[in-house]
Amino acid sequence: MIDPLSRWTSYGEKPDYAGPLTFGGVPYTQDPADLRDADVAIIGAPVDDLVSDRPGTRFAPRAIRSASCPSGANLETKVDAFAELRVLDFGDAPVVPADPVRSHAAIEETVGQALSAGTVPVILGGDHSITEANVRACAATHGPVGLVHFDTHTDTGSKVFGVEMSHGTIMRRLVEEGRVDPERYVQIGLRGYWPGEEEFSWQARRGITSLFMHEVRDLGIREVVGRAVVAVGAGPVFLTVDIDVLDPAFAPGTGTPEPGGMTTAELLWAAREVARRCEVIGADLVEVIPTGVGSADVTSLAADRIVREILGGLALHRKQSQDRKEEQR
Repeated sequence: MIDPLSRWTSYGEKPDYAGPLTFGGVPYTQDPADLRDADVAIIGAPVDDLVSDRPGTRFAPRAIRSASCPSGANLETKVDAFAELRVLDFGDAPVVPADPVRSHAAIEETVGQALSAGTVPVILGGDHSITEANVRACAATHGPVGLVHFDTHTDTGSKVFGVEMSHGTIMRRLVEEGRVDPERYVQIGLRGYWPGEEEFSWQARRGITSLFMHEVRDLGIREVVGRAVVAVGAGPVFLTVDIDVLDPAFAPGTGTPEPGGMTTAELLWAAREVARRCEVIGADLVEVIPTGVGSADVTSLAADRIVREILGGLALHRKQSQDRKEEQR
């Protein structure tokens, strides 16, 4: 594989606006064999055929990739995830417009290729329905997974507008299929006016943990994340972040905005902390609708940083695991 950034090596650092459009400027490949030497595979899932409100998330993977910033160590953790981890951009799954069944199959297959190579797939959505395909692929490799789910909504409806296959039903489907262990499933940031009693009763009977936005406000994000980590316990975990968990003041570009949400600072820390403390074997970031170009697209900018914090958490988790092994020798 040829590094698409190689022509810049003799000139110094590459500017964000130049060169091939990959996440963080990392090397690009479409060859699954290249992933065998990688730690993380960035995958785009540009679909929004199953939204119940505003469309546009199909354009998000490209926008998130373009919302880049210079690589370097995080000023808080002092860790450069791109130096600690070998990250490759595996491009977009070959989705089929207006055919969500075939699109989901393509996403599941692409994520499965990354998992087969031993990498952690990090998927850029797309609407939240892509999580069904992502988790199916992860469960096929790891067995039933725990789930940490940042969202305004539970997405555990049996139907949305009478339709079973929707971005608002995927979590119920994953639990009922046995892909997600409900006793290791935690929701964070819930608020607003949906879902209702039927969905929460269904969740309670299965032992799903719900942590509401008022708990984030009253207890603080550190306490809430601490409770989530305890609830999800040991074992493989999938991390899914719906951008609408943020207050619309911080992420106006999303299909179902709900005032009263998290701040970007809270979510950046929380995403990193979950990836640091849990055995995250896959992650996705969904429901971004690009709203402009460059600094005007604050939602894609936030999404880019959330993914970077997840990568930082993965790097910290690996470092901590290595340190423990050294201490045991």
